[in-house]
Amino acid sequence: MGIHILLDVALPDSVMALFDAGDEFHMLDDLADGDPRWRLVDAYLTYGHPPTDGEVMDRMPNLKVISNFGVGVDHIDTEAACERGIPVGNTPHMLDGATADMTFTLLMAAARRVVVGDRFARSPGFTHYDPSILHGYEVHGSTIGIIGMGSIGKQVARRANGFDMEIVYHNRKPDPDDHFYRARYVSLESLLEVSDFVTLNCPLTEETRELIDEAALRRMKKTAILINLARGAVVDHDALHIALSNGWIAAAALDVTEPEPLPRDHPLLRLDNLVIAPHLGSATTRTRDAMARRTVENLKAGLAGRPLASFVV
Repeated sequence: MGIHILLDVALPDSVMALFDAGDEFHMLDDLADGDPRWRLVDAYLTYGHPPTDGEVMDRMPNLKVISNFGVGVDHIDTEAACERGIPVGNTPHMLDGATADMTFTLLMAAARRVVVGDRFARSPGFTHYDPSILHGYEVHGSTIGIIGMGSIGKQVARRANGFDMEIVYHNRKPDPDDHFYRARYVSLESLLEVSDFVTLNCPLTEETRELIDEAALRRMKKTAILINLARGAVVDHDALHIALSNGWIAAAALDVTEPEPLPRDHPLLRLDNLVIAPHLGSATTRTRDAMARRTVENLKAGLAGRPLASFVV
């Protein structure tokens, strides 16, 4: 007899192949309140939407493990899970490199106006080379400010060294190994004031929610570019729209938004000085395959009562 697994996102065949033939799957969107299938669920594999609190957990009296496909678990009430004896697993470290790569992908795209240039190059208006158009911002030798010098932030710093950038960072406290990355700890206020590029690579917590608000954006250079690979809610999107529209900062690049996706009529989507991606931070074949395998590994360990390979609680 197979196990019953709840999914909040459809999984590719390569991931489904990691489960046993007799396992049964239920899609979260298919289960209304009171649906008897809630009581069958043994394990929950979640990608991050919607939030999972104690009330949701209590619908699943047989729930033995929550396995998160990704690092961030701000959508899971881990305290409620701990109170119910439900282990929560995630997939740290294996996506650090890919996410740092995407940080620089968006940084470069915004700095060199690649998306606007792509649209122009495809348009009838591009009839000849014009050296006076679409001037961007120098990356080499500039200053990058990393908010969140965790495992991903350190990978961003390693890449920044390849561009001979001056690196400043802000954490809750200085990192004792920051000299290995040629990085210098500064206050948040100082980071915002001196950085040409501000990258967000921090978790979403109550302290970081809307960390980048109107006051923060006004403190940044008018030539600065903001890059968010953290969580959408770290940025106040209304304030960002005002900042981009009024020249408080030069540009922004977002891999994540709040909500996700943004409503199709959101004013941010009409701005040429915004580059936006559909949450592609870890989206490489190798990284997503490794994440999937760890997610399933954690799920099976929890079902068997074994320690999870990577766990939150």
